[in-house]
Amino acid sequence: MTQQRFNMDWMLKDLASSVPQIRHVIVLSSDGLRMAQHGTDTDAADRLAAACAGLQSLSTAVAAEFPHGDGQMRLVVIEVDGGFFYLMAAGAGAFLAVLADDDVDAGLMGHRMRDLVARIGEHLTSPPRVTGPVA
Repeated sequence: MTQQRFNMDWMLKDLASSVPQIRHVIVLSSDGLRMAQHGTDTDAADRLAAACAGLQSLSTAVAAEFPHGDGQMRLVVIEVDGGFFYLMAAGAGAFLAVLADDDVDAGLMGHRMRDLVARIGEHLTSPPRVTGPVA
């Protein structure tokens, strides 16, 4: 485990402990690969990351319909029976996903997620994949 990864995991834990009712925190790349996690097992984190990739793609398509915006998804919130799902852009090619119980403080959640993205945005950026041989 690298020092950078350790720091990111610690910050995800900090988010989870600062907002009561958080169940899972995941950082993922835009193509659905889990980059970091807290509060969930690896299989569940991988399934959620894959689902988030589709959701961020759909939300980007919707964002493109707004004539004065930049066409980028910033935040998606979904309410389901038992809780809320939050997906926030967290740098070029990276996203922060959080699942929380239904009695979570939505304002606090949004504020803490924005703070986390601002603090570690450069660490959450997923570099583009290189195709072919690297020189």
